[in-house]
Amino acid sequence: MTIQIPGAGNLPAALTTFVGRRADLAEVRRRLGTTRLLTLTGAGGVGKTRLALVVAAASAADFADGVWLVDLAPVRDPESAANATATALGVPDLGTRPVIDQLAAFLMRRGPLIVLDNCEHLVDACAELAHRLLSASPGLRILTTSRQALGIYGEHVVAVPPLAPDDAVELLRDRTTAVRPEFRITDGNRAQVLRLCDDLDRLPLAIELAASRLRTLTVDEALNRLEDRFKLLVNGSRVARPHQRTLRGLIDWSHELCTPAERLLWNRLSVFADDFGLDAAEAVCAGDGIGRDEVFELLDRLVLQSVVLPCEREGLQRYRLLETIRRYGRERLAESGEEQRIRRRHHTFCLALAERIADGWYGPGQLESLTRMRAEYANLRAALDQGGEPQATLELAAALRFHWCEGGFLGEGRHRLDQALAAAPEPTPARARALWVAAWIAVLQRDHEAAYGRLDEAAELGERLADRVVCAHVTSLRGTLALFGGRLQEAVPLLEEAVAAHKGTDEEIGAVYALILLATAQSHLGDPRTTQTCRQAVALAEAHDERLVRAHAQWTLGYDAWMRGDLKEAALMIRTALENERGFTDYLRVALMLEQLAWVTAAGGEHPRAARLLGAARALWQDIDTPISTFGPHMAQQHAQCEEEIVRTLGPAAYEELLAEGGHHRCPDDAIAFALRAEHESEPTLTAAVPSPLTRREQEVAALVAEGMSNRQIASALGRSPRTVDGHVENILAKLDFGSRARIASWWTANQAVTS
Repeated sequence: MTIQIPGAGNLPAALTTFVGRRADLAEVRRRLGTTRLLTLTGAGGVGKTRLALVVAAASAADFADGVWLVDLAPVRDPESAANATATALGVPDLGTRPVIDQLAAFLMRRGPLIVLDNCEHLVDACAELAHRLLSASPGLRILTTSRQALGIYGEHVVAVPPLAPDDAVELLRDRTTAVRPEFRITDGNRAQVLRLCDDLDRLPLAIELAASRLRTLTVDEALNRLEDRFKLLVNGSRVARPHQRTLRGLIDWSHELCTPAERLLWNRLSVFADDFGLDAAEAVCAGDGIGRDEVFELLDRLVLQSVVLPCEREGLQRYRLLETIRRYGRERLAESGEEQRIRRRHHTFCLALAERIADGWYGPGQLESLTRMRAEYANLRAALDQGGEPQATLELAAALRFHWCEGGFLGEGRHRLDQALAAAPEPTPARARALWVAAWIAVLQRDHEAAYGRLDEAAELGERLADRVVCAHVTSLRGTLALFGGRLQEAVPLLEEAVAAHKGTDEEIGAVYALILLATAQSHLGDPRTTQTCRQAVALAEAHDERLVRAHAQWTLGYDAWMRGDLKEAALMIRTALENERGFTDYLRVALMLEQLAWVTAAGGEHPRAARLLGAARALWQDIDTPISTFGPHMAQQHAQCEEEIVRTLGPAAYEELLAEGGHHRCPDDAIAFALRAEHESEPTLTAAVPSPLTRREQEVAALVAEGMSNRQIASALGRSPRTVDGHVENILAKLDFGSRARIASWWTANQAVTS
């Protein structure tokens, strides 16, 4: 899940200087300070987006909950405007309510600045979205860019004019010297430069495109060629040429001046709904006139011509076309007759990426995989939307299962799968996979009836196709439903069967979730096998260098320790699990871990700290609109017992005050930091140096265990065999009388000053 509030926001870093517009900048900032909805209008290419971004960046200090850009250019379906906004803000879509309702509830207690960019093709949807969000959040402000106003009550409109003459000249100089350092504006050429800027209607985009041509042309040459072109456009009438025709004529000219290969790449790049990576450009655009090894060089040449812009998303190097440039390329792509072929390549690339991530999910690199899928989200949506072969769409919807379920997009994932399943009813392996994924999503959304319906069909189809992986997932999810429904005696044999079924497939790691849920059920039933089940889950996760599942297994070990009354072991295990959750911003698991840590803390008599932890957990539950009872009535009962104990000890007023204090830690990583800081502060500080029982090599291994490394990773770091490291870890456990690696990590953290 990708929540980022609170924080500075997601504004892209500017790659070029912002030139001129001092008066416009001051006026927009002033108006933004006095209205909650401000719309910048103007012709395409006039610079609305850049002005909005500069204003937003300059206003960042005024918004404690961040400044957020929502680029609506890739959005084609009006109903997806709210989804795009939630995605940009990182609001998790976990419930069954419409996304706009979840977004409004999330913003109710927050006051960010949201920039809705490129609204003109979604005016009605954006008007509804703005009205709903502003009504829900008194502290929210919205800045939009559009060729026309939204037309709702309370909206203030600023028309963005072309650049002033001096600003236009300065922009031309700035952009030209970037590609031709020796370029100068002198008394001898200033009049021609002014005339060139006037002929370009002083539109920033037109000036930037023209500046790229001054790399090889003189100002006079560029001016003469443009004048000839514009005469053809307007039959010699300067008045008859509107701004948009000026821009179109200049883009025509830029396209014609490209080499055939550059034009071909420009056209094909337009298939991307948003920014893209080099690997995507190579996979989709190479062939039939462009060699794969030529793509990077051609891309670089288009960057020099201001056709393609380099950018960054989620820390990844990317490229993009401005919407005006992209639409032009798409027109040319359609005219070429190869649009459908390039769109199929685009879908094939997206499917291959999704399947590669799904197949390699259980192992290192999960955080990077989620990051990549977030970066590609607009392209993934476009691939799902483009129609074509229904089975291929179904395959893509199912392959994105970790994006839906671990990335925080349950609502959209369910909608996409429902659509794809309805369009492809044939009894294929793709349908069998999609059915159990749809059931998984329904389980997480607390819709047990829908989950059982999907599982019944998946079971029948899995057996017919002899698909053991599908059958194993069906059994595991049935056990999950029994557990979450409070039917523990029913859950245990189902989950035991699921463990055995998963181990009989090529996806042995799939057994780890079944082991975790089995241990939870066993723990509540007082089964003495619980601890051994937990350790099997941890060992299986560590064998695959798996971090998320390892965190879940460690948390379950902590739960088992708490149920056995070993509070120290429970706290250590939960703390280690929280450490492994850093960066994933997983609301559900972090909220559950905070809850459990609060129960352990209260049982140890530290009621004020337990109340704060419950407050941090409550804030996460509220943000995702999920009650703890989702995970079974036994969980709700334990929460209630902890709460009653705290209230009985501290009183209701003090409890509410401490809850509110803990609730200030809203996003998962912030809540984790708070919980670990509080846990650390509660531990006794060693004041006397105690000789370490470990050898120097064992100390090195312990330090790397504390960093979260697996034995295989430690072996690689130290240049030793995995078997040697296994032996060191066993010796450390024996010398310190510990039963888990988590105890080693906590011991090292507390004693490293002594043992180093």
